[in-house]
Amino acid sequence: MTTPPIAEQRPHSFTTHGVTIEDPYAWLKDPNYPEVDDADVLAYLAAENAYFEEQMAPHTALTDTIYEEMKARIKEDESSVPQKDGDWLYWTAYETGGQYKKWWRKPVAGGDDELLLDEPALAEGHEYFRLGAFSVSNDGRYLAYAIDDNGSERFEVRVKDLDTGEHLPDVIPGMLSEIVWTADDAGFLYGLANEQWRTDNARFHRLGTPISEDVVLFHEEDEGFRVGVGETSSRKWIVIATSDHVTSELYLLPAHEPLAVPILVSARKVGREYDVDEHDGTLFIHTNDVDPNFRLCTALVEEPDAWSELIPASPTFYMTGAECYQDFFVVDGREDGLDQIAIHRYETPTEGKRIDFPEASYVAGLGDNPEYDMTVLRLGYESMVTPGTVYDYDVDTGERTMLKVQEIPSGYDAAKYATERLKITARDGTEIPVSIVYPAGFVRDGSAPLFLYAYGAYGYAIPPGFSTGRMSLLDRGFAYAIAHIRGGDDLGQQWYLDGKLEKRANTFNDFVDVAKALVDAQWTSAGKIAIAGRSAGGELMGAVVNSDPELWGAVIADVPFVDVLNTMLDESLPLTPGEWPEWGNPIEDEAAFKLIRSYSPYDNVKAQAYPPMFISGGLNDPRVTYWEPAKWAAKLRLMKTDDNVLLLKTNMGAGHGGKSGRFESLREGAEEHAFVLWQLGVAG
Repeated sequence: MTTPPIAEQRPHSFTTHGVTIEDPYAWLKDPNYPEVDDADVLAYLAAENAYFEEQMAPHTALTDTIYEEMKARIKEDESSVPQKDGDWLYWTAYETGGQYKKWWRKPVAGGDDELLLDEPALAEGHEYFRLGAFSVSNDGRYLAYAIDDNGSERFEVRVKDLDTGEHLPDVIPGMLSEIVWTADDAGFLYGLANEQWRTDNARFHRLGTPISEDVVLFHEEDEGFRVGVGETSSRKWIVIATSDHVTSELYLLPAHEPLAVPILVSARKVGREYDVDEHDGTLFIHTNDVDPNFRLCTALVEEPDAWSELIPASPTFYMTGAECYQDFFVVDGREDGLDQIAIHRYETPTEGKRIDFPEASYVAGLGDNPEYDMTVLRLGYESMVTPGTVYDYDVDTGERTMLKVQEIPSGYDAAKYATERLKITARDGTEIPVSIVYPAGFVRDGSAPLFLYAYGAYGYAIPPGFSTGRMSLLDRGFAYAIAHIRGGDDLGQQWYLDGKLEKRANTFNDFVDVAKALVDAQWTSAGKIAIAGRSAGGELMGAVVNSDPELWGAVIADVPFVDVLNTMLDESLPLTPGEWPEWGNPIEDEAAFKLIRSYSPYDNVKAQAYPPMFISGGLNDPRVTYWEPAKWAAKLRLMKTDDNVLLLKTNMGAGHGGKSGRFESLREGAEEHAFVLWQLGVAG
């Protein structure tokens, strides 16, 4: 196969708000979805995969080299730092050569290690495997866990008796939630996915009873909301939460009485988000009700809707959460985009003591802290040049004890790299933070290649953390930059609001303006920039290759959300109703229809030269359905006027996250790096 496959065009059109849209590749959506068995669809995807393999074949040695580099930086027999929960110490560990973890525990009082769950054994014989919920009962006897063996995110719950090692007959298919045990360990709460892959319920399963007798404790009528279950830090209360992207509503159940009438904390108000924790009968409510930077309120459990402000919103500090412990509570947040952790005493709740961190740009947060009565907190820390580090922090003394530093078996010298945090002015005058790491001695004369990454949606901030995979680019002379563009909440919730709905163009413009500024500052040159984005970040890739194709030397678009208009018009798809607060509802709102149509990457492909592109999808992906990247690739092949390589790779046995298993995931990363080096002409 020396020429790329050309997808057949089949007449298809629809009219919305008086506008008729032609979509000749609509047939790539299998009418039997989520089953994909249409012979023509499968044949096209197979042809694209064959073309991908053919084009990448000459670069197999380079892919293998990068893969071996990445693998050599991973400690194969890696294990986590044990953490106490009740009478047990829990940890996970990989064995040498293992793709998946094993879950272990041993008695605090001393005794043998006990294998709780063997992921490699569960994954055996499956092309894909992912462990979802994992929850040990309060008394330590039972383990309830959930597995997905095809990437569809429909998990199956199983229950293991840890005393006997045997599995109970209790098996629940189609689950999509966490698992929370009741106080007496007689059963647990969970949520089922409905036919549209939406969790609209919270249920109680009593051990030993048929699944058909499970009790629906809560059902959500709004198709745009999703239901989740959790618990307060004290484990006195089970929390049922229902929310979309902008509005939340929470209910409380006594953990010892799951069949009680749920207590409504506060009725939903459009645009208001809140979450709760509890301490000695007082609710701690983290909310954006008066300010997008959030504040912390309290209320009595008996009067959960009577909120009193405890810590007001700050113009500079973005409060991202609060966790209660027996003698103190922790407030998390970010200031100027950098993580902050503050310890507050109940006696003087407004006086927080922040934990100091040493670098100008970093990632820090609470680690696994399962017990309510704790005086030493587990923390995690890293930066773009500092490997992941685990600490214990003594709340009383402020003393920090280093427990573990990420080991890089092939060796790592932080002095070989440098990192900076830049501020780049976008076209509307807004300063965009950029985290950048580069090899020591990097010469800024425009000759070097640069890899630029961003996401820019859903209020998700991309942390400036450590990556061993990234080193394969740095060691070949690349600078690597993360653009903290609007649409994420890197600088607060307003940063997110300024990149969504009618302000969506800010996200795309920020990314382009960052790239142009890096060129002007001679970090690189136009055409020497490799860019990458995943999911909604793939939508970003689609927008910027349409608007500024000459800037990019290589593009990686993983599971890209590019058929935005069609997806937002199809309310039968798993995520669509819940996505309308993020993108707008083009079915009911003509302005939203026009706006989405103006930037939707698939709808705006045009006759022009496009940069080299590597596009991936997953056949079982319920988030960005496989036909979005397939249709986009087909239309690009039809319209583009260049001879640059365009590859489409569809994982036929995986979903949104790509292949599972730590080494398979590494190989996919090595393929993408090899593509970038090939297209930018960088020696392998």
